[in-house]
Amino acid sequence: MKRYGEDRGADFYLGALSCAQSLWLQGLPAQAILQLNRAFAADLQPEEPILQDHPLPYAPMAWLLRNRLPDQFIGNPRRHFQHLATRMSGPRFEVRVWRAWACWWMSRIIDPALPADEEQLANEGIVEPAVTEIEDGLREFGHLGEVTLWKTAL
Repeated sequence: MKRYGEDRGADFYLGALSCAQSLWLQGLPAQAILQLNRAFAADLQPEEPILQDHPLPYAPMAWLLRNRLPDQFIGNPRRHFQHLATRMSGPRFEVRVWRAWACWWMSRIIDPALPADEEQLANEGIVEPAVTEIEDGLREFGHLGEVTLWKTAL
């Protein structure tokens, strides 16, 4: 991924998706999740041709969360996405925050036994968003139709 430098366009996006698939095939679902996170951070306009063949990776993220093998390390995706959403900075952080919260919601639905980072919530006064807030955030900062893409993946 270093070869893309500062470019976060279509090539970066496809590279992140390809890396995620390769890591999944190697039995490394936690690292595959990190690459899907990178794909979500790509700077793509809704009309980018790459998105016709490779929509934003909500479906691959849900599939990965559902299909990892029990002996494969995945960590706690709920905590991971909670931390990602609450510590986001940099360019276009708003859309990246709401995409992280959307993945956080998926991880809660797919594996309800995963605990939140209660200590972070209490110490930092963070209130976990309701599904309607996530939808609103994706509508405001994401692509047209992104909410539907996310909900379909669920």
